[in-house]
Amino acid sequence: MTELAGLPALPPLLLRGALLSPFKRPRPDADHPRDRLVVPGLRVDLGRLAAYERVCGFPTGEDALPVTYPHVLGFPLAMRLMSGRAFPLPLLGLVHTSIEMTRRGPLAAGGTYELGVHVDGLAPHRRGTEAVVVTELRADGEVVWESRSTYLARHRTRTAPAAAAPVREERDLLPAVEEWQLADDVGRRYGAVSGDRNPIHLSPLTARLFGFPRAIAHGMWTVARCLAAHGTPDAVLVRAGFRAPVLLPGAVTYAAQGGRFELRGGEKTHVTGDVYALVP
Repeated sequence: MTELAGLPALPPLLLRGALLSPFKRPRPDADHPRDRLVVPGLRVDLGRLAAYERVCGFPTGEDALPVTYPHVLGFPLAMRLMSGRAFPLPLLGLVHTSIEMTRRGPLAAGGTYELGVHVDGLAPHRRGTEAVVVTELRADGEVVWESRSTYLARHRTRTAPAAAAPVREERDLLPAVEEWQLADDVGRRYGAVSGDRNPIHLSPLTARLFGFPRAIAHGMWTVARCLAAHGTPDAVLVRAGFRAPVLLPGAVTYAAQGGRFELRGGEKTHVTGDVYALVP
């Protein structure tokens, strides 16, 4: 375990990750960082939290963290691990494919927390290699929020189809609830409040360098926006999968029924998710 005095600055980490990316040779049996990065005594910047809530559609001024916000807090620690030499997957082109978040009760915005992040392992995927990154938020020594995110590095693989990760199951379309018109600055606005200024989200010019016709929305913004509309109980498990990028500007349909939600655009389904109430 490595204890840090505070959250690291993101720009140097993103630059380091970009510079090292061409030298990475991803494979599922590669070694990965074993260290757990920890920031004790963490307090939330309430101004930044309010800006995040506005961008994502959550109500502001409440003494509670949105279920997605601890991911934003942990992002600099995740980037410190994934931008280092010991992490075998290239940061450039890494795709966030899914997230599972568990909140065991309401999280006070004014609380003091211990934040920890570690890489849980690598696994073969039918399109390359996937890494699992775990983020935990603790209060008084107890885990009050945790997540498991999967990140995919695409590359040629010799893995037999039967051993590769299974294709995601198809789900029946949910009834439409709202239509959202997304402006071309959504990526820049979310990047400003989250710190994730990946060039694929910022402008058509920088997105084209990575093969996208226009800038794309952050996956975590799409999930946060859906959960802001859907609502979540205090104790909750959320599972979400990112299936196709959301081009900006663009029109999308938020659909939901019971504990399920999804975001669609035309014939594409961009995000699917499930919300489960937990017994505190």
